[in-house]
Amino acid sequence: MSTPVSFSDAVLEWFDEHGRKHLPWQQHKTPYKVWVSEIMLQQTQVATVIPYFHAFMQRFPDLASLAEAPEDDVLAHWSGLGYYARARNLHRSAKLAVSDYAGELPSDIDQLIQLPGIGQSTAGAILSLALGQNHAILDGNVKRVLARHNAVEGWPGRTAVLTNLWAVSRQLTPAKRTADFNQAMMDLGATLCTRSRPACERCPVMSSCAAFANDTIANYPGKKPKKETPVRSTVMLMLRNSDGHILLQKRPPTGIWGGLWSLPEVSDVEAIGEWLAAEGLVGVEAAHSVMRLRHTFSHFHLDIDVQALKVSVAGTVSMERKAQLWYNGEQFPGGVAAPVSNILNKLVGDLL
Repeated sequence: MSTPVSFSDAVLEWFDEHGRKHLPWQQHKTPYKVWVSEIMLQQTQVATVIPYFHAFMQRFPDLASLAEAPEDDVLAHWSGLGYYARARNLHRSAKLAVSDYAGELPSDIDQLIQLPGIGQSTAGAILSLALGQNHAILDGNVKRVLARHNAVEGWPGRTAVLTNLWAVSRQLTPAKRTADFNQAMMDLGATLCTRSRPACERCPVMSSCAAFANDTIANYPGKKPKKETPVRSTVMLMLRNSDGHILLQKRPPTGIWGGLWSLPEVSDVEAIGEWLAAEGLVGVEAAHSVMRLRHTFSHFHLDIDVQALKVSVAGTVSMERKAQLWYNGEQFPGGVAAPVSNILNKLVGDLL
């Protein structure tokens, strides 16, 4: 096993020659840019993030502009990246930074971690990459590199395993060139020490890697214990008014697709009539299924039955509520749940 000094020296030497230094958030670095990029890169690959990052920075060039923006605008610029709680936390944190920290992200790691959506590793990445502070990180890529190199047994989702990996990360992170080292570790995991078919022959620390030496690379990191993925079902309503426009409703701020626009939902087809009556709507034709699809979340499958029907608005009920609107097939009003966007893109032309 290599010493911390020889490990970091090998990693930094590799970074100087092969590391990624031209990503958009690495140019004219600021804590704000690094923060946005780190949040976008959670659960999302670099190639996917780059165009979203450019568009996000163009619309929200600094922390103040993000804090002042309507949530719908923020979510609209996040549409397609998924895991929308990340965008809501960005927005909330920007507001807190403006109100509590004079419009800047805190440069103290303990304060930074208090902001929504910023954990120990993300805070360490922001402060090391943007400000050169000495903090270890432990994102998914780094977990994989360290688990293999040090043969750390077990699934990193377990507290004991995670604690072990943090200890290894802190031990190996050098006091100098911390920013380059942290970037190098993320690059190693993303480009060489990949989940499948890692390029071990090009790895700068191959000679000291325990998993390589024992031909047990596939064993690390440990797999999450398997559980059968549950299946849920819902009925989404594609309701058209006399103008052919489709009803959209804004979802509650928490839960799946929180704060996004979506088609109305009921538990099953039998509940459609009661739902329409409660909303002051009258069906002018029988509901009929126009599409069935399955949307998979990290922890369950959702089977969606899209039921379409024309409706009229009862004269005594006002539909002018902020939480809903009639969509005319043009620009979306804000962030839209991914399966709903797909449904509308496929069906609107046929139904409007």
